[in-house]
Amino acid sequence: MVEDVLEVEKIEVQNVLFKSKKDSEVVLCQLMLPNNSNFSGKIHGGFILSLMDQVAYACASKHSSKYCVTASINTVDFLNSIEVGNLVTLKASINYVGKSSMVVGIRIESENLQTGIVKHCNSSYFTMVALNEKGEKMGIPGLLLENKDDIRRFLESVKRIEMKSKKLTFLNETNFKRNNYENQLKGYNVKII
Repeated sequence: MVEDVLEVEKIEVQNVLFKSKKDSEVVLCQLMLPNNSNFSGKIHGGFILSLMDQVAYACASKHSSKYCVTASINTVDFLNSIEVGNLVTLKASINYVGKSSMVVGIRIESENLQTGIVKHCNSSYFTMVALNEKGEKMGIPGLLLENKDDIRRFLESVKRIEMKSKKLTFLNETNFKRNNYENQLKGYNVKII
């Protein structure tokens, strides 16, 4: 009987300490208007980045129940242009959680409403950090990994974080020795003076 009560308490604690990615998924759809276009008549990349930042904030805040700020953006590749009049859908979900940070995966699709053709336009990863009223980092709930894709996305985020750390260490200003790397610049469109 006591064991049953303890088991129920564990489950209740776990529900508070861990959240499913479904608990914080955000989908934003917006019609692309002429005032959002650039000089070539396509939707301006800066406008899309602004929408991405908004959806990343909403997703991270839903997961953490805290105010969140953008710490970094990993890889913004514009794969296909977006036309005026298209319906753009941004899908955001939590891919990774640390102690106070989260990686929000964002997929952007553009739909031509006349033809029904949907194009994948971008996939990006925003690192968001939860803060309290004083601007200090706050602890966040863990992430329930419920299927193969959740596990894969989490591990991909771990690898991206490790690669970023290695890159920063590798080309660290204090450790960098010019003579060690000059040969690597051969074949590039540069001239060392």
